Amino acid sequence: MANIIEDATKTLQENRGWFIALGVVLILVGTAAILFPFLATLSAEIFVGWLLVIGGIVQIVHAFRVKEWGGFLWEVLIGVLEVVAGGILLFFPLAGMVALTVFLAVMFIIEGAFRAALAFKLKPQAGWGWVLTGGILSGIVGVLIWAQLPSSSLWALGLLVGINIIMAGWTLVMLATSAGNQPSEKKSA
Repeated sequence: MANIIEDATKTLQENRGWFIALGVVLILVGTAAILFPFLATLSAEIFVGWLLVIGGIVQIVHAFRVKEWGGFLWEVLIGVLEVVAGGILLFFPLAGMVALTVFLAVMFIIEGAFRAALAFKLKPQAGWGWVLTGGILSGIVGVLIWAQLPSSSLWALGLLVGINIIMAGWTLVMLATSAGNQPSEKKSA
């Protein structure tokens, strides 16, 4: 385990500039997604549509390649469902944006409830309040997105993707910065 950590630290130190550069690029891309949430939402919706179409086609091809295994019909049906769902997202992008936003809102509400339940299960353990706060915030975000439907479908997904990309960028910048401040450990013979 110590070797893995030592190797990771060494890699971070040797490539610190690349990690910081990638982090800055991600921060800029995430900022663009937040500034242009409709474009980011539409891009994400189209990306999901293509993933479903490609995944469905692969599933159907696989079903015909291994017909004998007994799951042929189910695999074909699943593949067709994925192709149809992806096609709907691609041919009707605004409706797809609404559908994905509804899914996102429901996911946040359910996730918030699950986190709150987990928090009460963890109580009185240190930090349980943070889990509860995260659950409450997730639930509030879900309710706010739901309350603004269908207009929230024009910005919610893009905004959340942008925030996520910015957080990933800052994570890389902070990781590289902290690794640069650590002395490299020398192996003992």
